[in-house]
Amino acid sequence: MIDMPERVPEEQQCSILTFPEDLLYADTHEWVRDERGKVTIGVTDYAQSQLKDVVYVDLPEVGSEFEKGDSIGVVESVKTVADIYTPVTGKVTEANFALKDHPEFINEDPYGKGWVIKMEIQDRGELKGLLSSKAYQGSLATGE
Repeated sequence: MIDMPERVPEEQQCSILTFPEDLLYADTHEWVRDERGKVTIGVTDYAQSQLKDVVYVDLPEVGSEFEKGDSIGVVESVKTVADIYTPVTGKVTEANFALKDHPEFINEDPYGKGWVIKMEIQDRGELKGLLSSKAYQGSLATGE
C-alpha cells in the first residue's frame, strides 16, 4: 500500500472542468441555457478557473436591455477584473442578486447557484451562432 497524504496541497490539486452538453457557449466564456424564449447566462467553469477567487460581481438592473456583445456586468477576483458579455440581445428579467453577498457561487457552482442573469431573448437566431460544449472545449484546446 502506498502512503498518501490525507490532503493534497492546494497548489498541487488538479481541477476537472465541466462543460454541460445542454448549454451553449460564447467564445468570451459565457454559457447560455435556452429556456424557450428566455435564457439564463453565466460564466463558464473555464473562466472562473482563470479568474481564481471571485470577490465581487456587478450586476445589471432588471429591465435593462442589451445588444449581443454588450457588457452586462463585471466580475472582480483576487487576480483581475473582467467584463461579462451577453451572447444574445434581450431584456434582463432577473439578476442573481445572491452573488452580491456570495460572489464565490461563481467559483463553487458556475452552472447552478452562480448564474448571472436571465433574459427575454429578442432574436432566437443568435443562439445558432453559439458553440456546443464540444466546440467550446475545442476552442480552449486550440487557444482561439
